[in-house]
Amino acid sequence: MMFSGSIPALVTPFRDGMLDEEAFRRFVDWQVEQGSSALVPCGTTGESATMTIEEHNRVIAICVEQAAGRVPVIAGCGSNDTRIALEHMYAAQAAGASAALVVTPYYNKPNQEGVYQHFAHLAQRCDLPIILYNVPSRTITDIGVPVMHRLASEFQTIVGVKDATGNLGRVTAQRLACGPDWCQLSGNDETALGFNAMGGRGCISVTANVAPGLCAQFQNACATGKWDEALALQDRLYPLHDALFSDSSPGPVKYALSRVRPEMPVDVRLPITWPSASSQAAVDRALEIAGLV
Repeated sequence: MMFSGSIPALVTPFRDGMLDEEAFRRFVDWQVEQGSSALVPCGTTGESATMTIEEHNRVIAICVEQAAGRVPVIAGCGSNDTRIALEHMYAAQAAGASAALVVTPYYNKPNQEGVYQHFAHLAQRCDLPIILYNVPSRTITDIGVPVMHRLASEFQTIVGVKDATGNLGRVTAQRLACGPDWCQLSGNDETALGFNAMGGRGCISVTANVAPGLCAQFQNACATGKWDEALALQDRLYPLHDALFSDSSPGPVKYALSRVRPEMPVDVRLPITWPSASSQAAVDRALEIAGLV
C-alpha cells in the first residue's frame, strides 16, 4: 500500500460548537473533485486535540462514507495514551479507513524505547496500516531513525511516516534505514518541493484545505519530474504556506476557507482563537498572490 500526492489534513467544520456534518460532507466532495489523492480527518488541523472520542470517531466515519472509495482515508488516530490510540485505530478500521496516522505521544516525553513500545503495542493489536507522524515541534519527542528502522523492519503494517521535522536530510536517512518502499510524506508545505526531490512521495498538507487543485497540480508536477513547473507552483503557493501559520493553526486556515468557501462555518475551539488582524491580512495577500480570490 502506497500513499502519494496531495493529501489534505482536513479542517473540521464546527457550527455553534457542534460538528457541521453537511458542511463536512460537501468539503470532502470538493476535496476529491479538486484532485486530492487521499484525505486525513482528525489530524492536528482537524482540531482532534479538542474533540470528544465520539466526535473523533464520527468525523472519521463520515469522511470514509463520503469519500465512498474514491480516495483512501488515512484516519488520525493519535493520542498520548497508548490505549486510547488503539481504540481510535479499532474505530477507524471498523469505519473502513485505509490507514491510521499516529502521532508520537505528546506531553508525556517518552524515551526512545517508550516511542518504540507505543507503536509496537498498536501494530501487535490492530492490523490497520500505520503511518507514523513525527512532529517534534508539537510533541517534544522525536521518532529517531533507529526506532523508525526497528518499527519498519519488525512490523509489515507500519508503512511510512509523515515527517514534519522540517529536516530534509531525514528523508534520505529514513529511506536508507527503512528501505525504498518506506512511504515518506512531508508534514510541512513550505519544504514539500525539497522533500519530494529527496525522495518523498507527497505531502499531508494544511494548504490543500484552501488550494486543493493547485496543491494537486504541484504534487503531480513533482511526481512526473516537471521540476520547473513544481518550482513555479511552490513559489506561487509559498506566501499561503507561510500565512497559514502566521497565527495558531487552524485559525488562519479556517479564515482562508471562509474567503474561498463562504458557506464553511468558522468556529474554532478553545484554546485556539480566531486569527489576529495581521494574520488575516497576510492570508488575504497570499490568497491574491495564489490567484484564489
